[in-house]
Amino acid sequence: MKKRWWLLGMFVLLGLFCYCGEKKVLVLGVDGLDPNLLKQFMAEGKMPHFKDFIAQGDFRPLQTSRAPQSPIAWSNFITGMDPGGHGIYDFIHRDPESMMLEFSMSKVEGAARTWEVGSWVIPLSSPETTLLRKGKAFWEILGEAGISTTIFRIPVNFPPVEVPGNYSLSGMGTPDILGTPGTFSFYTTKLPSNYREISGGKAYKVKIKDGRIDAKLYGPTNDYRRVAKKKSRFSKNKKKTEYKKIKCTADFTVFVDQEASAIRMVVGDQEFILKEKEWSEWIPIQFEAVPWLVEFSAVCRFYLKQIGPTFQLYVSPLQINPDDPILPISNPSSWSSDLCKCLGYFYTQELPHDTKAFFCDVFTGREFWDQSMLVFQERCRALQFILETDPSQLKFFYFGTVDQGCHMLWHFMDEQHPNYVKDDFLVNGIRNIYQKMDDVLGTVLKSIDDDTVLIIMSDHGFAPFYWGVNLNTWLAENGYLSRNKQLVSRRGGYFSGVDWQKTKAYAVGLNGLYVNLKGREKHGAVSQEEYNSLLDELERDLLAIVDPATGRKPISQVTRTRSDFKGTNTEYAPDIIVGYSWGYRSSWENPLGEFTKEVFIPNMKAWSGDHCIDNSIVPGVLITNQKISMETPALYDLTVAILDEFGVKPLEQMIGKDCLAPRNSLDTQKQ
Repeated sequence: MKKRWWLLGMFVLLGLFCYCGEKKVLVLGVDGLDPNLLKQFMAEGKMPHFKDFIAQGDFRPLQTSRAPQSPIAWSNFITGMDPGGHGIYDFIHRDPESMMLEFSMSKVEGAARTWEVGSWVIPLSSPETTLLRKGKAFWEILGEAGISTTIFRIPVNFPPVEVPGNYSLSGMGTPDILGTPGTFSFYTTKLPSNYREISGGKAYKVKIKDGRIDAKLYGPTNDYRRVAKKKSRFSKNKKKTEYKKIKCTADFTVFVDQEASAIRMVVGDQEFILKEKEWSEWIPIQFEAVPWLVEFSAVCRFYLKQIGPTFQLYVSPLQINPDDPILPISNPSSWSSDLCKCLGYFYTQELPHDTKAFFCDVFTGREFWDQSMLVFQERCRALQFILETDPSQLKFFYFGTVDQGCHMLWHFMDEQHPNYVKDDFLVNGIRNIYQKMDDVLGTVLKSIDDDTVLIIMSDHGFAPFYWGVNLNTWLAENGYLSRNKQLVSRRGGYFSGVDWQKTKAYAVGLNGLYVNLKGREKHGAVSQEEYNSLLDELERDLLAIVDPATGRKPISQVTRTRSDFKGTNTEYAPDIIVGYSWGYRSSWENPLGEFTKEVFIPNMKAWSGDHCIDNSIVPGVLITNQKISMETPALYDLTVAILDEFGVKPLEQMIGKDCLAPRNSLDTQKQ
C-alpha cells in the first residue's frame, strides 16, 4: 500500500505542473471489439453494462484502416493520418533495394562505436532504438498544450515518444529480450514430430537422470563476445574471419517427483515447486554477458504441462524486465520500474497472449485460455491501479484479449469453419471474453465522475478465416510472376525460383502487392510508362478471381496506395492493398514469398478468426457518453475529436474531423 501512495504522490506532483482544467477524458482501447458480436451478446443479455451505457450515450461502427491490420489502424488513430502520412502499411515491409523483409514498427541497432579487446567487444556508444511510425502522436500535441496524459500499452509506440507531462508504457511493437515479437521455450524428453516447424518458439530435448534435469535458458546474442569460426578448406574468402553468434545463457535445474506429480525448480538463487498444470509466478533471470560487468535482466514464467510419461515444460518468452529494462519501454524511463514496484512483474512483450504456442500445438485450446486469463487479470490490476491513482487529464488504456481470443478461438464457436473443434467450454470462449470486458466497463463506470468523457473504441472488428489465398501462386499462374524450376532451392522459402527479370508483380505481407518497378526494385522489370496500365490490369483481374470450390469472389476491394492515400510517406508502400472477402485471407505461405500448389487452401490452423481483409467488412466500434455527430466516423476522426475536447487544434496534415458533439447536445437529445 505504501508503494501505491508513493506513486500517487508522483502523479499529484505531475498534476501541479500541468494544465489544471476540469476536462477529463478516458479512452478504453479494446483491440478487435466487433460491432456485430457486441450487438449479439448484448441481445443475449450477456453485456448489461455495455447495453446500459449505450442506451445513455451513443454507439457507431468505426471505420478502420486499409488494410485493417492493427499496426496500420492504431497508427491512423495515433496520428490522425492514413498510411500515406504515418508510413505504416503492414506488420512487415520490404526494402526495395535489397528485397529483404523488415519489421515495420521499430528497429533496434547495436552500438555504432566499439572497442575490441581480444575476444571481447566493448561498446563505446549506446544501442539505437527507433520508432518507425511517422507523424506526431495526439498525446504529443496535447503535451505541448500543457495537457497531462497517460498512455498505457497503445500499439506502435516503441520506443515511447518523449512528451512532457506524459506517462506511457509501450505495447505492440515491443520485443522480448531476444529482440523477437515473443519466442517461447519448450523442454521435453520427447521432441514433437513438428519441432523443426515450430514458429515463434524453440523446442529443446532434455534427459531425466536420477530424477534430475539440467538445462539452460537461452537469452540474447552476446554482442560483447567474439569467437572465430573454424575456416573450411572450401571457404571462398580465406582471409576474412567469420564469427559465431554466442548466446547468453542461464542454468536451471529440475528435480522430478513422479509420485507427487510435481517438480522442484532451481533457477539461479530461486527455488519453487510446480505441480502438473500449474504456472509459476514471475521469475527474474540474469544473463551474464561480460563477467562482473554486464548483465541482461529478464523475467519469465514456467508452466509444467506434463510430468509423465513424457516430461513437458513450457517457458514464456523472456520479457524485458520492467524493473530493469535493457531497452526503453516507458516514458519517463523510470515509469516501468515504478509500476513494477506497485504491481509486481508483468508482461512487457508486444502481444503477450501466446498464440504461437497454441498455433504449434504446444498449448491446447484450454491451456491457451488459461494463459490468456493470466494476461487479462494482469491488465485488469493495472487498470484498477491507474483508475485509483492517476490524475492525468487524458488517459488511454489498452486491452488485447478480445483480439487474440477471436483469432484463436473462432473455430470452437463456428461449425462452418474447416477446422471446427467441439469443446463444451471453448464454444463460449469469445462470448466469455466479451462478458469479462463488460465487467471491466462496470468497474470503470464506478470509478469515474459524471464530468469525465468516456470513450470505448476498437481498431477493427472480426471475421472468420476459412480459406487462405496465395496471391504469389495466383500471380505465377496468371503470367504476372515468373518462376524458373532450375532456380528453385530444395528448401523453398522467400521467392525461391523467381525469375525477377520476367516478373511484373509480387506479393509481400498480409495484404500487399508490389509492382516490380525499374529504378525502385533491385531487379525491376516494369517501366514507369507501363506502371498505371499494369495497375489497371491487376485491379481488373484481382476483382474477377473466383474460387472454384465455393463459386465466390475472394477479393472485394483494391486500394491503390499512391492515389488513394494522402501524404508522401510511400517509401515502403505496396502499390496495391488487397481487401479479401468474408471468410478469406492471405494464406500462411504468401506473406513471406512462399508458393503452394493451389491458390486456395482451407485454413486448418487454430488461428481461425481474422480481420486483414476488406476494411468495410470489419469496422471497429465507437461508444461514448457524448453524442456521435457522424454516421460513419473513422479512426482519424476520433483523433481530432480528442484534441477538440481539450480545445487543441488538429495539425494541418490530419485528415479527420471532429466526430463528437458537445456534451450538452446529448443531454438535450435525451430530454
